[in-house]
Amino acid sequence: MKVLIVEKDPELGRLWRGHIRRMGASAQLVCAQSAALEALREDNYEVLILNLNFRDGASFALADYASYRRPRMKIIFVTSDSFFSDGSIFRFMSNACAMVPQSTPPEDLAALVDYHGR
Repeated sequence: MKVLIVEKDPELGRLWRGHIRRMGASAQLVCAQSAALEALREDNYEVLILNLNFRDGASFALADYASYRRPRMKIIFVTSDSFFSDGSIFRFMSNACAMVPQSTPPEDLAALVDYHGR
């Protein structure tokens, strides 16, 4: 299984990537919108982990592009805000399969990836 992690904090992204790789998946980390778009163009991922807290709506643009480019890809949103705590993200993004707080333990995030990616 291939996983793309889009996280603006490289240290946190590396932590997640390590846990995902330990479960046997291939994981790529990118920290910018342009790098994420390039990765989505070049490769086929089963799961996208996407931080919702990018500025200027970049997260929604990436999620929308991912849904268009890879309609079967599952998207796990991560956020430090409570804005979508009502679950409305699932109405806006058809590929959304989970939304978790940024403080979610990395092993739990890896378990979500494993579940939704298989």
